[in-house]
Amino acid sequence: MRKPDNLIGESEAFLTVLDHTSRLAPLNRPVLILGERGTGKELIAQRMHYLSRRWDQPLLSLNCAALSEGVIDSELFGHEAGSFTGAKGRHQGRFERAEGGTLFLDELATAPLGVQEKLLRVIEYGEYERVGGSKTCQANVRLICATNEDLPQLAQKGQFRADLLDRLAFDIIHLPPLRGRREDIMPLAEYYAVKMCRELGFGYFSGFSNQATEQLLSYNWPGNIRELKNVVERSIFRQGIEEEPIHDIVIDPFKPPWQQDDKTVADQQQASVPSGNQPQTERELAQQTEHEIQPTLPVDFRQWQQDQEIALIKQALAQAQFNQRKAAELLSLSYHQLRGLLKKYQLVGNNEIQ
Repeated sequence: MRKPDNLIGESEAFLTVLDHTSRLAPLNRPVLILGERGTGKELIAQRMHYLSRRWDQPLLSLNCAALSEGVIDSELFGHEAGSFTGAKGRHQGRFERAEGGTLFLDELATAPLGVQEKLLRVIEYGEYERVGGSKTCQANVRLICATNEDLPQLAQKGQFRADLLDRLAFDIIHLPPLRGRREDIMPLAEYYAVKMCRELGFGYFSGFSNQATEQLLSYNWPGNIRELKNVVERSIFRQGIEEEPIHDIVIDPFKPPWQQDDKTVADQQQASVPSGNQPQTERELAQQTEHEIQPTLPVDFRQWQQDQEIALIKQALAQAQFNQRKAAELLSLSYHQLRGLLKKYQLVGNNEIQ
């Protein structure tokens, strides 16, 4: 029996998804999973299967986008011998092989309308026919589907069957993008880093430097977890030194190494400023810092005080790598007190927390 891959995260958004999945798992209903590419839709489908009463039965998957219309029809429902050129014998489809278990269909929006009609019949009546056959087959299979497309909009355009959408929408699991669960970036990065170090034969993982951590947390991750995994593995491989923490995060492998990014150029320009223009003594530095902290009067005291609280909370979150419990400790607050402040200032899930 195939074991499910690890689901890693401690953010509120991610834990809510896990709880939702666990409550849906025992029900014998079709479920739709929506989320961007690379957010882990198949892992959620695996969790749902292994927490269901079908856990000891087959779990099969099919990417609808990878097959043409004729092939996907045969792969799902099977075909009889001689049903088309090259069909030398009867072929068992995914529904037949998943009997008693679960079938996960990814990229459902790409499935042809004819296939969608057959899926609707399976859901409603538990029946289907093999390609080229006339015998009705019975199906006891739980269907879990996933897509990153806007299915209601496609249904309005006639590009997706509205009746199938109605049957699939008993309940929907919305997977948040990685940029919406930043507390999970470093735990995920460390997990993939340890796995890569083992693959390279390293005895241990030396961790990420502060610079690397800042890069990982500040990037927007349009490719989500899949992109994070590739970036971490690439960065460890390129550095290739077991004893040193990872300093450089290689996000864009297509960028030639001799091209400097804007931040590097700006840093070099800042370093080239004559030292006479910078504070030279601790007293001057203290005076400069005090000047930056003190507001210019007149001032809205309540607003200034609120801005200071928000800035301090953001600083603690960044230092704690967006682990809210660690951030609460840095501020000498309880976890619930910090959660209250995050809600008060609408910082929960806010993209401003970077």
